[in-house]
Amino acid sequence: MSWFESFILGLVQGLTEFLPISSSAHLRLTAAFAGWNDPGAAFTAITQIGTETAVLIYFRKDIARIVSAWFRSLTNKALRSDHDAQMGWLVIIGSIPIGVLGVTFKDQIEGPFRDLRLIATTLIVMGIVLGIADRLAARDETGGKHRAIKQRKTLQELGVRDGLIYGLCQAMALIPGVSRSGATISGGLLMGYTREAAARYSFLLAIPAVLASGAFELKDASQGGHVDWPQTAFATVIAFAVGYAVIAWFMKFITTKSFMPFVIYRIALGILLFILVGSDALSPHAGESAG
Repeated sequence: MSWFESFILGLVQGLTEFLPISSSAHLRLTAAFAGWNDPGAAFTAITQIGTETAVLIYFRKDIARIVSAWFRSLTNKALRSDHDAQMGWLVIIGSIPIGVLGVTFKDQIEGPFRDLRLIATTLIVMGIVLGIADRLAARDETGGKHRAIKQRKTLQELGVRDGLIYGLCQAMALIPGVSRSGATISGGLLMGYTREAAARYSFLLAIPAVLASGAFELKDASQGGHVDWPQTAFATVIAFAVGYAVIAWFMKFITTKSFMPFVIYRIALGILLFILVGSDALSPHAGESAG
């Protein structure tokens, strides 16, 4: 991998990680369109450490409060009903599905799941799901001629059932093209949460999964020696810087705007992929020679 490739891929990772359009799919597609080798699942997982560091810094006050309350609740029963302490448990519970499925389907994630036809399918399908979820949220928020405005749920109302559903939605992002934020935000909107609540919890829930995945890939890659470490580290730094800026923008964007621009983009990109692969202009396995 050249330094230019690592810069572009780090930029793509930072730009797409927190938007509901799938960073893993865009890393895969960037390499395919440019004629580069697929950066691979290991590169994706390691650079995600950079973007997740941006989450840790941006939400540092929330995270510090949740971690502190959770640890104190282990010895103080009175604190176990505290919302922040409960959030700690909910993040742990919600992280179980992606952990189990990630280990179980590791070979598929690094192989067959990276087929461009599957990516095109997941881009379109999850785009439609996100569009439906967004329309339902908009209907509740604006009401209508014969419909009153409906109050949507906040994270104060998050319970074990919803936390587990969030976790199952996050696990779907193991398939490139689904999008971690897209799946969890869609799930949150469909369960009746506000856009801000769904996005905030999506980012918090991703922390254990992404850091664990990155650590696992770091260990695996260091033993296998199939990662260009200087370039990957450079891409990770780029992803962190760009990712932080994107979080700040996205959290402001969703307070007044809908997700429809992302829905349209996902569906259009998926259709374009099918056309390119169907016309043999692009191989469904383009760039898969990388380890």
